[in-house]
Amino acid sequence: MTGEFSTDWLTLREPADAAARATDLPGLLRTDGTLVVRDLGCGTGSMARWLAPRLPGPQRWVLQDRDPALLAYAASHAPVAAADGSPVTVETVEGDVTALTTEDLADVSLVTCSALLDLFTADEVMALADVCVSAGTPALFTLTVVGEVTLDPPHPLDAAVAAAFNEHQRREIGGRWLLGPEAVGAAAEAFAKAGASVTTRPSPWRLGPEHAELAAEWLRGWVAAAVEQRPDLPVEDYLADRLRDAAAGTLKVTVGHQDLLAQKD
Repeated sequence: MTGEFSTDWLTLREPADAAARATDLPGLLRTDGTLVVRDLGCGTGSMARWLAPRLPGPQRWVLQDRDPALLAYAASHAPVAAADGSPVTVETVEGDVTALTTEDLADVSLVTCSALLDLFTADEVMALADVCVSAGTPALFTLTVVGEVTLDPPHPLDAAVAAAFNEHQRREIGGRWLLGPEAVGAAAEAFAKAGASVTTRPSPWRLGPEHAELAAEWLRGWVAAAVEQRPDLPVEDYLADRLRDAAAGTLKVTVGHQDLLAQKD
């Protein structure tokens, strides 16, 4: 893969992300006036490009990431108009998205993120829920992996690779145990415990022949993570076979995600 958070990879996956997100959740938001959105781990800014045109009224987006190159890209490719033509402005903040405080949300109407929660720990998700609910700020978190992958046609090694990948998602990094596929469930529980109402929706990628390039890049990254977790997996022929299927347009891939909306009644 070109890099989990590279501009090339994030740009390649953006159309599939946009097609997968649950379109009804933005309509359930209870906000008014100028909308101030803090987008955590914004990457190239794809969440803003997807969501801003779906929400009415003036908007100010605060794009937060730890990568200055991604922030620069996001700022230069930002949306300019809301659903009703109102102006959309953006600003950027470089910093750790796991260290959000109630002060950070003092004037924020909505917290968002996309394909990020699986990189949090249980304690970090609990702290994020507490901060959002204490500040009275709704949260819309999209495209969190749930550990469900289906490939068609099937292959005898699919299940072993998927299991190793899911183990890798739950790995320890610097003393932090990542939630991986358990992130949505942990977040739903944390927000509910903090006093918010939680709504979830499935948001799977459905990759077909028209997504051959994306499917191939995803396959390389998926298998590489599985092998990092389980070096004994015999995947050389497996990956070659799967890449050949993708190039031939005969491979269909479904990658399970869930979107979550949490807000006080």
